Amino acid sequence: MKQIIQSFKTGETILEELPSPMVSKGTLLIRTTHSLVSLGTERMLVEFGKANIIQKARQQPDKVKMVFDKIKADGLLPTLETVFNKLEQPLPLGYCNVGVVEEIGEGVSGFQVGDRVVSNGPHAEVVCVPKNLVAKIPNEVSSEEAVFTVIGSIGLQGIRLCNPTFGETIVVTGLGLIGLLTAQMLVANGCRVIGIDVDEAKCNLAKSFGIISINPIQSGDPVQTVMQLTDNIGADGVIITASSKSNDIISQAAKMSRKRGRIILVGVIGLDLSRADFYEKELSFQVSCSYGPGRYDEDYEQKGIDYPLPFVRWTEKRNFESILFSLQTGKLKVKDLITERVPLEEFDKVYGDIGQSKSIASILVYPERKHSSSSPHNRVLNLSQPKYEGKNAILGIIGAGNFTKMTMLPAMKGVNARIKYIASSGGLTGTQLAKKHGIENSTTDNSAIFEDAEVDTVLITTRHNSHAKLVIEGLKKGKHVFVEKPLAITPQELVEVKAAFDNQRNASLMVGFNRRFSPHIQAIKNALGNSGTPIQLIATMNAGFIPSNVWVHDLKVGGGRIIGEACHYLDLAVFLTGSLIKEVCMNSMGINPQDNTDNASILIKHQNGSSSVINYFSNGSKAYSKERLEVYWNEKTVIMDNFRTTKGFGIKNFKDVKTKLDKGHKKQFANYLDFIKNGGNTPIPSDEIFNVSKAALAAVNSLKSGTWQKVEE
Repeated sequence: MKQIIQSFKTGETILEELPSPMVSKGTLLIRTTHSLVSLGTERMLVEFGKANIIQKARQQPDKVKMVFDKIKADGLLPTLETVFNKLEQPLPLGYCNVGVVEEIGEGVSGFQVGDRVVSNGPHAEVVCVPKNLVAKIPNEVSSEEAVFTVIGSIGLQGIRLCNPTFGETIVVTGLGLIGLLTAQMLVANGCRVIGIDVDEAKCNLAKSFGIISINPIQSGDPVQTVMQLTDNIGADGVIITASSKSNDIISQAAKMSRKRGRIILVGVIGLDLSRADFYEKELSFQVSCSYGPGRYDEDYEQKGIDYPLPFVRWTEKRNFESILFSLQTGKLKVKDLITERVPLEEFDKVYGDIGQSKSIASILVYPERKHSSSSPHNRVLNLSQPKYEGKNAILGIIGAGNFTKMTMLPAMKGVNARIKYIASSGGLTGTQLAKKHGIENSTTDNSAIFEDAEVDTVLITTRHNSHAKLVIEGLKKGKHVFVEKPLAITPQELVEVKAAFDNQRNASLMVGFNRRFSPHIQAIKNALGNSGTPIQLIATMNAGFIPSNVWVHDLKVGGGRIIGEACHYLDLAVFLTGSLIKEVCMNSMGINPQDNTDNASILIKHQNGSSSVINYFSNGSKAYSKERLEVYWNEKTVIMDNFRTTKGFGIKNFKDVKTKLDKGHKKQFANYLDFIKNGGNTPIPSDEIFNVSKAALAAVNSLKSGTWQKVEE
């Protein structure tokens, strides 16, 4: 399938060939027939992409500060690599989609295959959209009309926040597409509507909808005009749908409002507010969030958990349905807003000069391509031919997120592995990485990897809640499996993985516990020797703050940061002590510690008498080292600081280690692929993998119970 994407690095808008997405639980697979180009939003994104890096930095000063903080913590070169990799990430364009339902995911009701629907899907021939972002189109509404639904909902949400009553005077500043739709809905609501725009053509179009229009270039000061039209009372409300860097718009909105008036911001403008303007009139100012309640709420959008109607009358989906009803009854007229209809293949007619475009609404029209069992979606996209022959491992990667992009693929350079597949849920990120790293195929179908007999090794880097299921599937298919930590996020998952591992004969299992492969840790291990003497280990992870709404904190998705990340140091403790974990006890900061804590200390008893303490903190300074390790034994000490320096004290012939940041990723992958090619012992013994995984789960359980937890054999 084809999809329009935007490169933030080059500013180029591309019609990219991608594998079609797979329908998943709670979603619908939709074949697109029409999509609307949101000229305001998409113009902003395209122009930002075309800006040079200095101009981009000036537009995002908050991001610049984050870059400087990262330089202090991680160094210049790793930070630059992160920044440039971020700029390479493509952005899907579009959010106003109309199409036909082709597949329905588990847990979705109220839809049938063949239904015409609207959604916030991108400009792509096939889209997969969660059910709460999809609405059925009434028969009386054409697809060209319905394509205005999502963008109309943005204006509708602004109206709902303004809460206009019959007969009030409402000013709409900015008569672009959202502004014209907003003004029409206000007229239908019984309001007297005044529209402001510097484009005379848009002002004339507004007049045809019964809107009083003001062009400041011709009429002079819009504030005076509004005051004259309202007998010097002022507007009851102002809805700003303009896009401008100027602070004049918010100032004018305040000055043209009546005392205790309401100002709602839907667009993007300068916000250098004058306190006096707002103070004297006791004005209310509110920023409207997209389509309405539910927007950016993962529980609502991705998990399909609706808000109860008696308590939240208007959600984004119910706003979609309201717009469709207005189109059905003729209260909202959109045909006169259509400037051009462009075939998808000729997309550049819209995007080529989008910065200078005077269009109001451009509609992309998609070719008719019906899919069936005899003509299925193409979910494997071949991009190149094999580069390596012989006994090298043949890999399939499942997951194309930040870890794969920033860590795994760079670390695998030079190991001469043949990567036959990379799988991603939407197809876009996987395809981009496949092109950059010479991967043969991009796919959205994991089964393409599992069912390919030529693939002997599967690397899994998806979200944590899918790890166990994918590992089990890989083991059952006889594949070697590498999974980024954690191996499992529940005890039951771990039991099932262990059973699958015990039942296979030829496959191996490797978890991404990379720290033990760092040259710093190898130097410490060599210094410790093989005497079996108990040691004392203290490790501190200054992990940094992650907002509570990020998926890693969701116990059902990420498992929490202790299971998801602190497990690195549980493995490190096992490796350096040379002994499995016997018991664990975790204590967390706070009066009522939570299961998903990320400020905790873990005490560990090892089978050989060694003792370890792991401090995992998210409340420390970014200026301090992210990771620090201290090892004490036989009047000897080793201190490792942030995988850059390691110093020994009281150790004969110990050579201090100084490197660039090296957490062992490259060595880990090289060792594992060498094992697959040549045999021998797995880089991490399986008993250690399962012991560490059990210990992480036991640590969280000890927080609940307040007691030491045994780690079963």
